[in-house]
Amino acid sequence: MRFVDEYRDPKAAAALVGSIKALSARLGRRLRFMEVCGGHTHTIYRHGLEYLMPDDVEFIHGPGCPVCVIPMGRVDDAQWLARQPGVILTTFGDMMRVPGTGGSLLQAKADGADIRFVYSPLDALKVAQDNPGRHVVFFAVGFETTAPSTAVTLARAKAENVENFSVFCNHVLIEPPLRAILDAQDVHIDGFIGPGHVAAVVGSEHFGFIPREYRLPIVVTGFEPLDILQSVDMLLAQYDEGRCEVENQYARVVRPAGSPGALALMREVFAVRDTFEWRGLGYIPGSGYGISDAYADFDAERRFQVPSVRVADHPACQCGSVLRGMIKPWQCKVFGTGCTPEKPIGTCMVSPEGACAAYYNFGRIHREAAVSLGKPTPRTA
Repeated sequence: MRFVDEYRDPKAAAALVGSIKALSARLGRRLRFMEVCGGHTHTIYRHGLEYLMPDDVEFIHGPGCPVCVIPMGRVDDAQWLARQPGVILTTFGDMMRVPGTGGSLLQAKADGADIRFVYSPLDALKVAQDNPGRHVVFFAVGFETTAPSTAVTLARAKAENVENFSVFCNHVLIEPPLRAILDAQDVHIDGFIGPGHVAAVVGSEHFGFIPREYRLPIVVTGFEPLDILQSVDMLLAQYDEGRCEVENQYARVVRPAGSPGALALMREVFAVRDTFEWRGLGYIPGSGYGISDAYADFDAERRFQVPSVRVADHPACQCGSVLRGMIKPWQCKVFGTGCTPEKPIGTCMVSPEGACAAYYNFGRIHREAAVSLGKPTPRTA
């Protein structure tokens, strides 16, 4: 395949759905597959893939939305940094609306803080070079997908001796939260639709611990409708054939060993933290990146002695339960009423990859709406 529309071909989709239904009927058991990445969630609900599944196949949501997992205290820390004298805070656009205890970065910008959204950390470095009298902080977020771009930027800042630039690092690792969810055993999971973009960096072999230690299959998956349908078909085939392994559906992008160059640079620039806080999952050991000692001069947390105060989530927000696959977004008591994309309470409604935003934007407002449209009632978790 060479073009995007080929990955949305109705005939190919119908063939895959037919295979999925045949395999499901032959297995005769209910299976719940967690799509780890928020990009998969949006594809599923944008294209109505959940309505194509047989009754015994269900999608549940995972913790792979990088904005959604950032705890409120880290947003407060970013606002604190933005209010320091002479500081320009830069970050990605979807972080601008994430609520902290004192509002969002967008509101802080309206109140006078110099906060700018950028398309890449290299853009933030350019802001620093263009403003030698100011200190520029890049508020970095994301899994191993976006960490290499931050690493490249830090390496360039060091090579070019850009002294007025630093990074507030909130990069996280994919393996620890998956282990935390599986070890908790409070959500029934039968397999994983693996995160294709993360795997492009870390490699498909990185997820071998799931079949090896937890006896669950995983299929590393692309982001088009046919990618996801094929991954479900592959997961069901593993059950049908008595296999349990890592398979790579996204072979056009992902290699078994990932990107060795990116991984090497990340090991040089970052250091794994002893622990890091996740929204809804609490503190998880070894789950976040900090800046290594070799790049300490570019670590905003060391340079400014960031307060790092823990802040509890809004009591009405159930983002944590959504991120762990325990509930569907429409089961949250404020979903679609007190919490909307225009006025979000939780991060899952803010980010373009958030499950709540996917449900809201693509018409899965609540169970009654689905019934009134003559569609299947969303299944409870």
